[in-house]
Amino acid sequence: MTIDVPALVDRARNGDARAVARLVSMVEDGSPLLREVMTALAPHTGGAYIVGLTGAPGVGKSTTTSALVTEYRARGRRIGVLAVDPSSPFSGGALLGDRVRMQEHATDPEVYIRSMASRGHLGGLAATTPQALRVLDAAGCEVVLVETVGVGQSEIEVASAADTAVVLLAPGMGDGIQAAKAGILEIGDVFVVNKADRDGADATARELNHMLALGERREPGDWRPPIVKTVAARGEGVTEVVEALEKHRAWLAETGRLAARRRARAAAEIEAIALAVLRSRFGTLHGDSRLATLADRVAVGELDPFTAADELLADV
Repeated sequence: MTIDVPALVDRARNGDARAVARLVSMVEDGSPLLREVMTALAPHTGGAYIVGLTGAPGVGKSTTTSALVTEYRARGRRIGVLAVDPSSPFSGGALLGDRVRMQEHATDPEVYIRSMASRGHLGGLAATTPQALRVLDAAGCEVVLVETVGVGQSEIEVASAADTAVVLLAPGMGDGIQAAKAGILEIGDVFVVNKADRDGADATARELNHMLALGERREPGDWRPPIVKTVAARGEGVTEVVEALEKHRAWLAETGRLAARRRARAAAEIEAIALAVLRSRFGTLHGDSRLATLADRVAVGELDPFTAADELLADV
C-alpha cells in the first residue's frame, strides 16, 4: 500500500491521533519512508517542552505521569506521553500497553499516549525515542512526558533526551542506596519523593537533600534541583511539581541552556543515525573476501588491526 507522507504529516499536525500513531509506528519499525517522514516533520519541530521521568521500579512513575497530564490539561496544554516499557520476549512489543495506562485521559483528544518497547536497548529508553519525540513535537504537543522503564544508576539516557529530567524516589525502598546512586543523582533537574504519605518520606527527602549538598559544585546563578514531595495517586503536590518544571524551563531559556541542550540532543541523534548506517553497512562484510584477507594478514602479524580497520573503512 502506497503511503502519502505529506498528507499523513498534515493529518498528524491537525490532531489526527491515528495519523500520529501511524507515524510513530513507522519510526519504531524503521520504515523505508522514515527519511521522507523526518524531512516533512523537520520544519514543524522545536516547540515542545520535553520532560523525562525516571526512577526505580515501584516509585510511581506511571501514576505521576498521569497526574502531571491532569495538571497540564487543567492549564490548557496539549500533551504527549511516550511510555517506554520492557519488550515482550515473544513479539518484541511493549509488555505494558497504553490500553492499561492512564485510562482517564484515553478519550481526551488533546492527550496522545503511546507505549514504546525498549527492544533490548539499554539506557531506559527505546533507540527510536528521538524520532518518536519529533513526531509528537510536530503534531503540536506543547509538553511531551517521556517515562522510562524502571532504571538503576547507569540507565541515565533520559537526561540527554529531555529538556528537564525528573527523578522519582519513594520511601521504604532502600532510601540510602537510592540517594547514593551517583548517576541518577547527577541527572536530576527536579527530584520528586512520591508516596509521601508513607513513613520515612521526610527522612528520604532529608537524605536526598544531604546527598545533593555533598555533590554540589555549582556557581552563583546555577540551578539547584528542588525536592518536591507528592502523593501522585491523590494528586497531592503535583501542582508544585509543574511549578518547579516551569521554573526550570524559564531558567534554561534565560541562561541559554535550553538551546544548548537541544543542540547536544540533535548532535547525539545525528551520531546515532550515522553509526546505525555504518553498522548496517558493516553487517554485509561478514564473509566478504576483503575482510577475510585483512584478517589473515593481521593473524600472521603482517598488518596491525588499526591499519586493517582503516583499509576496511576506506571501502565503506
